[in-house]
Amino acid sequence: MRYLATARHLPDDPEWSARIAAHRARRPAGWTTLEDADAAAVVRAGGGPLLVDDLATWLTGELDDADAWEATEVPAAIDAAVDELVAAVRVAPDRLVLVSAEVGLGVVPATRAGRLFRDELGALNAALAAVCDEVVLLVAGLPLRLK
Repeated sequence: MRYLATARHLPDDPEWSARIAAHRARRPAGWTTLEDADAAAVVRAGGGPLLVDDLATWLTGELDDADAWEATEVPAAIDAAVDELVAAVRVAPDRLVLVSAEVGLGVVPATRAGRLFRDELGALNAALAAVCDEVVLLVAGLPLRLK
């Protein structure tokens, strides 16, 4: 199994580094872990089953790169990155498991950045669901097949 970890290393954040280390320690030894990689390129390239964990963290990095948090409009780079990932998933040569958060079920955030994240993750999840063969929502550890 290949595992694409989407969390970015932040050398000035020891708590984040500890979280990443804990995630690494929990992964089975036989898995091949890919970090700091272009998600769309990894998906397109193939090489065996791939677990992408997770899309919310991937999107956060893309929003960071585009300086989107304080922008008045969503930068075009976000749409381009999402479109590239969705296109890669559509033609992926191997089995994929994409892990994402569902943030649209709760309260609408009070901040613009929170609403931006909620809206963009919802759009990403919907676009990916449209090109995936199966979609499963996990609630309280129980799977609910959506597609």
